[in-house]
Amino acid sequence: MSNYPLATNTWDDKELQAIQSVIDKDIYSMGDSVAQFEQDFAQFINRKYCVMVSSGSAANLIATAALFYTKNPMLKKGDEVIVPAVSWSTTYFPLQQYGLKLKFVDIDLDTLNYDLEALESAITSNTKMIMAVNLLGNPNDFDVINSFIKDKDIFIFEDNCESMGAEYKGNQTGTFGIVSTFSTFFSHHMATMEGGFVATDDEELYHILLSLRAHGWTRNLPQQNHVSNKSDDWFEESFRFVLPGYNVRPVEMSGAIGIEQLKKLPSFLKQRRENAKLFVELFKNHPDFIIQKDIDNSSWFGFSLIIKPGSNLKRKDVIGKLQENNIDCRPIVTGNFTRNEVMKYFDYEVHQELKNADYLHENGFFVGNSQINLKKEITILYKIISHNLRSFKE
Repeated sequence: MSNYPLATNTWDDKELQAIQSVIDKDIYSMGDSVAQFEQDFAQFINRKYCVMVSSGSAANLIATAALFYTKNPMLKKGDEVIVPAVSWSTTYFPLQQYGLKLKFVDIDLDTLNYDLEALESAITSNTKMIMAVNLLGNPNDFDVINSFIKDKDIFIFEDNCESMGAEYKGNQTGTFGIVSTFSTFFSHHMATMEGGFVATDDEELYHILLSLRAHGWTRNLPQQNHVSNKSDDWFEESFRFVLPGYNVRPVEMSGAIGIEQLKKLPSFLKQRRENAKLFVELFKNHPDFIIQKDIDNSSWFGFSLIIKPGSNLKRKDVIGKLQENNIDCRPIVTGNFTRNEVMKYFDYEVHQELKNADYLHENGFFVGNSQINLKKEITILYKIISHNLRSFKE
């Protein structure tokens, strides 16, 4: 049993009752509860359309696919997409699977999002899309990014899977891209077993997403839509396929749970930010560690620590001490993703150098945050790191 886990359970009797309500209906595939959760979530983040899917990874998959199937395709095979060097694997995999060329750009060691100077210099006439990943709860500086592309035919895809509830200048993250994605996996800001969302304000993309989510068929499309000329014959439209889709539908239980979780999300976010205040207060001037700098109003997925250049600490010693004290920790997402063997399957280039991503890869880790008060756990973490590690420096 961990003294400081990466994540904690967010459920109580409300979620169990929601599960029972689905059992009582005896309808387990995607239905009314999923539809209600989609409406509630769209209202919460202030977007026109939300499509719930089976995971955040599935959200990235069908969001990428949808950009290829608009009447005037927004992307085509071989197009250049700028991506940050640090993110989760399924930020990148759908881009590779759809034949896009990835240009990897370095991150900033303080914010963990794009090194903005590197990003600006990476943009060329070949760039079609920028993947903006809000890492560990931290919003990107969207004013600066938009200033880079304001006169260019470039759009933003926003991967917000780690940053539900974060805000940039009063607007929620997940509202800055033409499409944006979310995750409701256990360790994230709210949990529906497995689950995720694609959000957009574009009606054509919304209709494409509805078809792609469920087999590429027409059944779930409204009568008037941007994908097909749908007839009034329900039998004909039952098994009519118009796009090369998937089955990434969520189960009805996940939707029912999500309705209850969303009611609690504001309180979850409030507690995460209270935990972060203590973490930042304790570690902001630490002689050995860089902590993440909040660009505006982070939702604090977790707390990152990067050993400062010049420190005598070694990460393996720090991790060993945390393990001894039953404190869970992980690498900062994937570290420098380009150092993974899977890159042999990618069409990609590295812009300039990835020195910060490499440094994070070798010297960074993160500990958890959650919706419960972590004053005791964060204080213990600080004491262990500040006092018990002195022997490693001598």
